[in-house]
Amino acid sequence: MPEAPNLAVSEVSDQILEEKNKNKLQFIEEVTSNADDVQRRVLEEILSRNADVEYLKRHGLQGRTDRETFKHVMPVVTYEDIQPEINRIANGDKSQILCSSPISEFLTSSGTSGGERKLMPTIEEELDRRSLLYSLLMPVMSQFVPGLDKGKGMYFLFIKSESKTPCGLPARPVLTSYYKSSHFKNRPYDPYTNYTSPNQTILCPDSYQSMYSQMLCGLCQHEEVLRVGAVFASGFIRAIKFLEKHWPELAHDIRTGTLSSEITDLSVREAVEEILKPDPKLADFIENECRKTSWQGIITRLWPNTKYVDVIVTGTMSQYIPTLDYYSNGLPLVCTMYASSECYFGVNLRPLCKPSEVSYTLIPTMAYFEFLPVHRNIGVTSSISLPKALTEKEQQELVDLVDVKLGQEYELVVTTYAGLYRYRVGDVLRVAGFKNNAPQFSFICRKNVVLSIDSDKTDEVELQNAVKNAVTHLAPFDASLSEYTSYADTSSIPGHYVLFWELCLNGDTPVPPSVLEDCCLTIEESLNSVYRQGRVSDKSIGPLEIKVVESGTFDKLMDYAISLGASINQYKTPRCVKFAPIIELLNSRVVKTYFSPMCPKWIPGHKQWGIN
Repeated sequence: MPEAPNLAVSEVSDQILEEKNKNKLQFIEEVTSNADDVQRRVLEEILSRNADVEYLKRHGLQGRTDRETFKHVMPVVTYEDIQPEINRIANGDKSQILCSSPISEFLTSSGTSGGERKLMPTIEEELDRRSLLYSLLMPVMSQFVPGLDKGKGMYFLFIKSESKTPCGLPARPVLTSYYKSSHFKNRPYDPYTNYTSPNQTILCPDSYQSMYSQMLCGLCQHEEVLRVGAVFASGFIRAIKFLEKHWPELAHDIRTGTLSSEITDLSVREAVEEILKPDPKLADFIENECRKTSWQGIITRLWPNTKYVDVIVTGTMSQYIPTLDYYSNGLPLVCTMYASSECYFGVNLRPLCKPSEVSYTLIPTMAYFEFLPVHRNIGVTSSISLPKALTEKEQQELVDLVDVKLGQEYELVVTTYAGLYRYRVGDVLRVAGFKNNAPQFSFICRKNVVLSIDSDKTDEVELQNAVKNAVTHLAPFDASLSEYTSYADTSSIPGHYVLFWELCLNGDTPVPPSVLEDCCLTIEESLNSVYRQGRVSDKSIGPLEIKVVESGTFDKLMDYAISLGASINQYKTPRCVKFAPIIELLNSRVVKTYFSPMCPKWIPGHKQWGIN
C-alpha cells in the first residue's frame, strides 16, 4: 500500500480549519434555505418544552404548539407587561413562571424601564446559542479576507459591574456574562479567537487597569495583529484616545520590560509579564509615531498588518464613522453580528460592505421571529415613536420571518427559549434583501430613542422629565425655559449630551452660573441608570452641557425648517437634532455654556432592591 502523504502540522491544521469553515457556511446555507421549516420547529420546541409554565397556561395555550393557536391566544408584549413575572423570579419565586428550565441569571439591557435597566431572564443553554453565532463570524469573514488564522486580533473587551437580585441570581450585561462563562474563559485553541489580550486583562474589573494592560499587550504584539476592534465604535475610539494620553508610560514599560506600578491586579500582572519583554527598538518606534502632530492613520502606523476594524457602526454608532476613518486611514469598518440582551439574532454575510449598506441575516435557529409593520414619516430626529399597546388589528398584522416584504420597515418581535413570548425588542429594521429564503435586515433605529453616546438610550419622555426637574432652579430668579432641543456631541471623546436652552428672563436678577450648572447636574441625576453608569463607572459619557442661546433662536429654527418644506401648521420644536446645518445655526447663537460640575449618583443594582 502507498504511504500516506507526510503533511506538515500546519498543513493539517489548515485542512481542519478549512473543513470547519466549510461546515459552518453549509449550516448557514441549510437554515436560510429552509427558514420557514426551521422557524416552525423552533416555535414547536419552545412551546412543547414550556407547555406547563404559568404564563402560557394563563393565556390559554393549553399545550398547543402550532403557530395559528400561538398567534391567536398569546398577546404581543412589552417589558412592562411581563415585569411582574420577572420581579417574582428576581425575588426568589422558583416556580415555572416563564420557563421550564431554571433561570440561571438576568441579563441587564441597555434599554430601561422606569429609569432602571431591564432584566432579561436567561438559561444556561443560551450560552450555546450565543457561542454558535460567534462561531459563524470568522468562516464568513475568511471568504473575503484570507489568512486571518495566521495572526491575532487586538480587541478591547471589558466586563462591567454586576449586581445580584434579592434571590442571589447575577444581574449583568450579556457580554459580561459571556466573558465570565466557561465558553469564553476555557475555550479550546482556535486561531480565530487568538487575541492579544490575555483573559485576565479582559476580566479585570478595574477599567483603567484593563484598558492599560490590553493596550500594552496589543503594542507588544503589534506585528502579529491582523484585525482590531471593540464591541461598539465608541469603545474603540476610547481606546485610541487612551493611547493618545498614555503612550509615554506604555512606551516606558516596553523599553524597560517592567509593568507600571499602577497595575495592581496580580493576575493581570502575571499574564502581562508573560508577554512584556524589554524592547527599546519597539519603544522608539511607538514614541516616534505617537509624537507626530497628526494622528491620522495611527492604527495602520502602529499595527501595520491590520486588515479591518471590527466594530458596530450602525444605528447611533454611525456618528463615529468619520473619526474611525481618520484613525484607520480608511480601513474597512466591519459590522459582523446583530445581537441584544434578549437574544442573539444574526450575522452580516457581506462584512466588507460600506457601513451604510450593512444588513444582517437572521439565523432561524436562534429564536422564533415575528415582525410588526412600521409606518412612519421621516422627521427631523430620525427617532421613531411606537405605541406601547397594540390594537387587536395591529396584533394581527405581525408576519413571519419568510413573509416580510423588501423595503418595508418592521419592529422585531421575538419568542425565545428563555421565556420571552411575542416580546417587542424595540428595534426597527428594514428588509434589505434575502439570503435564500431568509431576509436580510438593515438596522434603522431603536424606537423612541433621541439621545445616545455609548450604550445609553434616552427617550423623549425621559428627557422632558429631566428638563422639567431642572428648570425648578430658575424660579427664584423669575426666569423660565421658553424652548429647548438637544443633540449628542461626539466631536470629542467621550461624547456628551448638549441641550440648547432659550430662557425667558422676567426679573432684574441674572441667573448665576452656579444655578445653570446645577440645572446640568439635575438633568443628569434625573436620567436613567445606564446613562449614570456611563458617566460614573464606565467614563464613556462626558459631563452634560447646557448652551444658552439668544432670544428668538427657536423662531429662526422654525423658519429654517419651514424653508425646507415643513408645514407651519404642524411644526413643533424637535427635542433632538442631528442635521448639521441646524446644529450650526444653534451654535451660532450661543451666548453662554455651562457644564455639569460633578458626576451624578450611581450605584450598581436596582432601586427596588434598595441598593441604588
